[in-house]
Amino acid sequence: MLVILSFFVAHWVLSVFMQTFFLHRYAAHRMFTMSKGWERVFELLTFIFQGSSFLSPRGYALLHREHHAFSDTDRDPHSPHTSKGFIDMNWKTAVRYAGLWRGTIKPEPRFEGGYPEWPALEKLADSWLVRVGFGGLYTLVYIAYAPHWAFYLLLPFHYFMGPLHGAIVNWFGHTAGYRNFDTDDKSRNSLPFDFVTMGELFQNNHHRYGQSLNFAARAWEIDPSYWVIRGFAALGIIQIVKEQKQRYPEAPAANASAPAFAPARRADLSS
Repeated sequence: MLVILSFFVAHWVLSVFMQTFFLHRYAAHRMFTMSKGWERVFELLTFIFQGSSFLSPRGYALLHREHHAFSDTDRDPHSPHTSKGFIDMNWKTAVRYAGLWRGTIKPEPRFEGGYPEWPALEKLADSWLVRVGFGGLYTLVYIAYAPHWAFYLLLPFHYFMGPLHGAIVNWFGHTAGYRNFDTDDKSRNSLPFDFVTMGELFQNNHHRYGQSLNFAARAWEIDPSYWVIRGFAALGIIQIVKEQKQRYPEAPAANASAPAFAPARRADLSS
């Protein structure tokens, strides 16, 4: 049992960390920079850790930038408030994401650029052979170590780990929890210590300060990914050029939301 639980927790944590660190804070928001070599290393790790549910940096970035621009309106690609339910929201998300990634849906020019692209790896990761192969590896681990058939109920979580993390954040981050800031959308902070999605469930904080590397705003809130990212910066793996700071409580004059993402400049990612 310990092997299975350790495997599940490791897969969950590593997958969600690569989503928040590489896909979200780097590809979509460009909160920091890194060399081309490190960019390739982290995209490869994203592929390995997400496995059967690998998400393209380009598709993720475009979808997420649309979400910030149109949060909880009819144009939001994944709002629970404009969907018929959890399944409907995720179906619309999947369709929009696939269209943006594969080019069948054309985004507004302001959302394009500045995200990592590795066509050879992304084509490989998107092949059914690779996705099914990863699923087979997860299943083999359970065949070898699961002490009871009930543990096999965890396998679908492995198969769809990447989109599952997004679904949790998109739904609960806009329906459940408390609000620190009066934003124009319905974003919420679902957990004061987000050990489930490594900081992603501080949605209200994030929507108020879109370029803040630390998703936690109050003294008792903890964004675990932030401290790992600061460690990467201390080691010289990434560079934090200018870190936006959250302000809580805000001064009375602080009434304009921060930009959701930096201007699209490929140079920001290739230094």
